[in-house]
Amino acid sequence: MITGATIIFGILGRPVAHSLSPAMHNAAFAALGLNAVYVPFAVQDLVAAVQGLRGLNIGGVSVTIPFKEEIIPLLDEVDEEAQTIGAVNTVVNRQGWLWGCNTDWQGALTPLQEQIALSGQQIMVLGAGGAGRAIVYAVRRAAGLVTVADLNPDRARNLAQEFGVACLPLEEIDQSTATVLINASPVGMAPHIEATPLPARCLDRFQVVMDIVYQPLQTRLLREAAARGARTIDGLQMLIHQGARQFELFTGQPSPVETMRRAALEALGKERAES
Repeated sequence: MITGATIIFGILGRPVAHSLSPAMHNAAFAALGLNAVYVPFAVQDLVAAVQGLRGLNIGGVSVTIPFKEEIIPLLDEVDEEAQTIGAVNTVVNRQGWLWGCNTDWQGALTPLQEQIALSGQQIMVLGAGGAGRAIVYAVRRAAGLVTVADLNPDRARNLAQEFGVACLPLEEIDQSTATVLINASPVGMAPHIEATPLPARCLDRFQVVMDIVYQPLQTRLLREAAARGARTIDGLQMLIHQGARQFELFTGQPSPVETMRRAALEALGKERAES
């Protein structure tokens, strides 16, 4: 039951109506018996929203599209990892001092390392936006060898130069020697579920294929990669693991990862049933 002592957390974004984060975090709060609630905030004015975090004593928030970069100058402190990535997805309110960090890179790294040792691996990252930046950062930390490509070649070149990695035009992907493919773009996301960032003929060389899209859970990219013998990682894995690390930052307690996974899957199933 929500009372005057309930600590409020949430997610800032636009849109946020279909976010799975409230289901994950509220299930985790319930599992640990914490007097806390996590709600979606559909933000129209980011500056006012950030001021509201202080004014309403909000415990912390997740940050999603389109505010991960825009929020940085509005915070009191941003940790070194988020500064390097250039994006914040987590804000913790420390008695009015707003501290920003990034857990997306950990969310990507954990399921990747469960499938393959990244050190020395040639890894192709499709997408040079906020998620792509976090993933490039994560893979480089694990000593992977990154090549990045994007529909916007200038954005890909800028990211490659900034992180000291290789860059390849999308039309030349079939010349890549990468063994791991990560789609860090929204291509294939509902409602455009038959879209794919790469044609099937380009997938034969990859041992592992990861897609950050989780609606649908099995994207066309993952289906076609699995048909060619690749191990696949769906987008829910990154969401769960970045959310688990957020929960720990919010509460100072270990996250109930399996509880959060079950809640996300249940919420995703309900969305599919309602759509």
